[in-house]
Parts: sequence; C-alpha cells; structure tokens
Amino acid sequence: MTRTANLRLGALTLLALALLMIWDASHGDLLLARMAGTPMGFPWRENPFLVHVMHEGARNLSWLLVIGLFVAIRWPLGLLRKLPTRDRAQLAVTVLASVLAVSAIKHFSDTSCPWDLNEFGGVAHYVSHWSWGVGDGGPGGCFPAGHASAAFAYVGGYFVLRRASARAAFIWLGVAVVAGLVLGFAQQLRGAHYMSHTLWTAWVCWVVGFAIDVAVTRRNQAPLEPAASLHASS
Repeated sequence: MTRTANLRLGALTLLALALLMIWDASHGDLLLARMAGTPMGFPWRENPFLVHVMHEGARNLSWLLVIGLFVAIRWPLGLLRKLPTRDRAQLAVTVLASVLAVSAIKHFSDTSCPWDLNEFGGVAHYVSHWSWGVGDGGPGGCFPAGHASAAFAYVGGYFVLRRASARAAFIWLGVAVVAGLVLGFAQQLRGAHYMSHTLWTAWVCWVVGFAIDVAVTRRNQAPLEPAASLHASS
C-alpha cells in the first residue's frame, strides 16, 4: 500500500514540477512584481506588519517550533504521542533538512530580489534563475524563497503523520502549504521575492520530505526482507 501511495505521490511531484516549469516559461514573475512595485521601489517594503510580524515574527516562531519538535522526540505532546520515537525524530530532521536545503540553494544562487532590479529603483537587470552562472548586476542569493521555507519546511510532516492518521496528515499539510503561501505573498508585496521563488521553495521542501521518508521506510523494511524470503522458501 505504501509503495503504491508513493508511486502516486511521485507522479504528483513530477506533475507539480511540470507546472512550475510552465510558470517559469510564462514570465509571470515580472508581471506580478510590477503589480506591487513602482520605479521608486516597493511601497510595502518597510510596512511594519509585513516586516515585524510576517517576516521577523514568523521566522522566530518557526525556529521555536523546530526546537519544539526536537524536544518532542524525548517528551512528545498531543498527536506526537501517537508516533514512535523514530517517527518523531524523522519529523524533526525533515523540517530542519528542508530549511537547510533551501538555504544551500540560495547560497549559490546568482538571482537577485525584485527590489534589486533597476526597474524598481535598484541596480540589477532581470535574469532568469535558470541562467546559472550569469550575474544580473545585483547581490544575488535570492532564489528560492528562504522565508517561505519557515512554513513549507513542515510539509514533510505529512509523510510521517500519515502512518498514524490520514486526517491529521492532510490537516498538517494544508496548514503548512497555506502558511507558506501567505508568507510568500507577504514577501512578494515587499519586493523580496518572485512568485516562482515561493513555489520552488514549496517543491524543494516537499521533495526533501518525500526523499527522507522513502529512505527511512526502505531502511526500516530491509531487515524484514531476508526473514520473509526464508519463511517463503520453507
């Protein structure tokens, strides 16, 4: 059952990748950026609510939740009590690994943020994030959306929670996705990211969670295979 479910999720993951490619090819990033920005910059860039609550507050809350997940490996609360220790560890590690994966990609990115573009009062010119190694004249390091990973990093919890409760897993996934989109939209209003940056962050975090779950599942089942084969031969 798990293998069949993973095949379906793998197909959906590839479909999401195809849709992301279509969005990249549509050049919709600049269209949305122009709706929020002006030649003088982005009016919402220094908005107190977006800066202190949606950016700084959400980031700090996310790190507190990450710490809480690691603490819950030893002292679980609520729904986490239904998970064995190894699943709680997988959940915590998945969230942290997702954040680190997005940060690593950003570190090597040559793509600058919308507010760095000369069209919006900056110094850079627009270059697709697929133009690897091509500088745009700006500081770079803006792809994908690191801030949105404060919520999208939790989507990998779906793979862990589905073993205990399908309903809880879907709720967890839905909350993480909605929160990530909200944080991404807030950053787009400020000129910090394009839509594609947010969407790619969601996809990267999902793939990290999926890959870790497949690896963990195979490792847990590996010792059972020789025993199963021996039983069948006898």
